[in-house]
Amino acid sequence: MTLKFKPDWEETKQRMLAWWNGETIGRCAMAVYAQKNIETNIQLPELPEKIEDRWIDFNYLRESNEYRLSNTYFGGEALPIWNAGYPGWDMIQTYFGTPIDLRETTGWHSPIIADGPLTDHDYKKFRVDPDNDWWKFSQKLHRFMVGEARGKSLPGLHDLGYSGDTLAAMRGSQNLLIDLIECPDYVRAFDMHLLAEWEKFYTILHDITKEGAEGSTSWFALWYPGRFYPTQNDFSCMVSPKMFEEIFIPTIEFQAGCLDKTVYHVDGVDAFAHIPALCDLPGLHAFQVLPGAGKPGPLHYMKTLKYVQSRGKICI
Repeated sequence: MTLKFKPDWEETKQRMLAWWNGETIGRCAMAVYAQKNIETNIQLPELPEKIEDRWIDFNYLRESNEYRLSNTYFGGEALPIWNAGYPGWDMIQTYFGTPIDLRETTGWHSPIIADGPLTDHDYKKFRVDPDNDWWKFSQKLHRFMVGEARGKSLPGLHDLGYSGDTLAAMRGSQNLLIDLIECPDYVRAFDMHLLAEWEKFYTILHDITKEGAEGSTSWFALWYPGRFYPTQNDFSCMVSPKMFEEIFIPTIEFQAGCLDKTVYHVDGVDAFAHIPALCDLPGLHAFQVLPGAGKPGPLHYMKTLKYVQSRGKICI
């Protein structure tokens, strides 16, 4: 397959496969994105008046993606990924009925199970609902994305949610922290159920996009010919290593087991404490270790990066 915005796509695929195998083809794998300094007839589209339309208007999404992709140099293993941004409507908690308030650059969820003890809420009622408006819109958008990307770029799966983070959005982080003390077993069961439903959503969207992507990519700019998706648990920054290992390691292991390849996104130095337990999971193939906002760059944490590599994992 040839791509307008990635003329060396065939070579890129081979280098990406080598990277997943911990190998190189002549050089290390790298991704370089830069704005092109050229004149173009493609102009940045005018923002829609309604903030919601910045995330859901197909014409605006088409024009903004065409502008972004046309004006970007994709060097090395950098990938031209067509997407509609990441405002939060695309996460599975929205498909379960969690309200989303779309803003200029993101979106915010309002918890729907914040009242009373967590055990009063039956997690089994949260299932794939084919009639949910946001879920129907998501499938329509991914099909649109495949058509728009064809021959030019890759359709990328949206940000569907993760272990801990989805439940925190539905329950509220402060409430969930108390739940971890009062009913840890129920938290683990609830989270496991949500991840089982996540796999169903993922499979449907992967089936829509896999031909256009020749496999899968996502908001996280990696590619694999099979089922790839990143995973994370940003909520873990507020959880002890012991509690994290008992409650969330099983659900992360389950999510990784649904995929052929995955990368774990370690977000913030407070999450570094969980890296040893995460490295025990054979289904996690790579790690992106980020110190977080306001902290020195990743090279200041070389000891952590070398530890990840010493455990047989790939570093980003």
